[in-house]
Amino acid sequence: MESPSTLEQEADRIRASGLLGEAKLRRLFDYLVASSLEGKSPKEIAIAIDVFGRGPDFDVSHDALVRVYMHKLRRTLHDFYAAHSGEPHAPLHLPRGEYRLILTPTPSSMVAYAAPGAASPILPPAAEAASPGSAIPASAPRPAAAPAAPPRSRLRPWRSITVAGVATGAAALAIVGLMLSSGLLRWRAPSTEIDQARANPLWSGILKDDRPLLVVVGDYYLIGETDESMEVRRLIREYSVNSKEDLENYLKQHPEAADRYMDVGLRYLPTSVAFALRNVMPLLDTGKRRVGLSMMSDVTPAALKSANIVYIGYLSGLGILQRLVFAGSRFAIGDSYDELLDTATRHLYVSQTGSQNIGVPQSSGTESSYRDYGFFSSFRGPGGNTILVISGTRDEGVRQTAETLTNPDKLRELGRRAELSKPFDALFEVSALDGVNLSGKLLLESKR
Repeated sequence: MESPSTLEQEADRIRASGLLGEAKLRRLFDYLVASSLEGKSPKEIAIAIDVFGRGPDFDVSHDALVRVYMHKLRRTLHDFYAAHSGEPHAPLHLPRGEYRLILTPTPSSMVAYAAPGAASPILPPAAEAASPGSAIPASAPRPAAAPAAPPRSRLRPWRSITVAGVATGAAALAIVGLMLSSGLLRWRAPSTEIDQARANPLWSGILKDDRPLLVVVGDYYLIGETDESMEVRRLIREYSVNSKEDLENYLKQHPEAADRYMDVGLRYLPTSVAFALRNVMPLLDTGKRRVGLSMMSDVTPAALKSANIVYIGYLSGLGILQRLVFAGSRFAIGDSYDELLDTATRHLYVSQTGSQNIGVPQSSGTESSYRDYGFFSSFRGPGGNTILVISGTRDEGVRQTAETLTNPDKLRELGRRAELSKPFDALFEVSALDGVNLSGKLLLESKR
């Protein structure tokens, strides 16, 4: 049995912090504190009945309610001790497989990795070896694909992205904003070319409109996979999880993962986003109004109606935009986000990027180019607003699409095949070598 005074004092510290939040979590915490003081470790069914008001017929094998809230409590304890790591207190801990609180000698196991919101090096979203030049600590958690994917999963192989090309959520946008303001991402084109691109019908409408203008970048939400000591060993990516709410819903649907997955508050951006912003932001920044910048996972449905939006990122990062993008399009996502299906001809366009060993010399001593795809879409949003999508299957496709749609000569070429002032889609075939887009060719354009 724990020392009543010490355990109660530690419990009071956690209550006073306000981190417990909702009433159900507070009830669970108080219940476990009382049980632990009595030396008891209640069963899951007892907690469901006593804390959550469920009946004796509650089936714990089909309803993960208790396990989800235990996961929330573990995360709350982690957040509390991560914020108080320098204080000389024995922290409360929830042992694996038990429903009780114990005091542990040191808080080291609770702060083994950066607290959510803190700056932390993010690793490539792949289980493969890092590409040459990346500086990833050997002891850092390594991301991997989720071990159990749902049917027709959007999970696909990723090549490595260097640490320099990836950043945490809000910090990433802050860094990009600083680089833009300081000129580090300045568009390498004369102002006359920028003016010509702005005057093109593809951009002139959105620049003259008085609606708010929002640039949205496709980011990715990472989940921490923990070991028995609650230390995060890997970062994984599940395409259906793009927010805390998504993770909670996922854990309800997959109760077997409730004790393994943790929200670590980390997101990353593909390297192509920075290069594409270098092309797009100077064109949008006319000095007449503020241009907003947001991550896709932070965009609300209301924003999809009220603002003119320019999306930049992978097709797999479209989030809540995906349904709108493909609702009026002849294209559709294939079995993975590396595939685009032309529903009119049933032709499948498959990126070759995922099969390349980027940065690894070929055994023959020579390298050959490979194929990626860029995708652009312009259409009316649900509020009559304009939505432009600069995207692609991988980095090379995103970069080539951004370069094409901000180059006045290439815009004029595109205008000879499509009416740029009206909704349309365009598909580009991109020739690439060693992670660099070499050239792009317009394959087809289609009215929406």
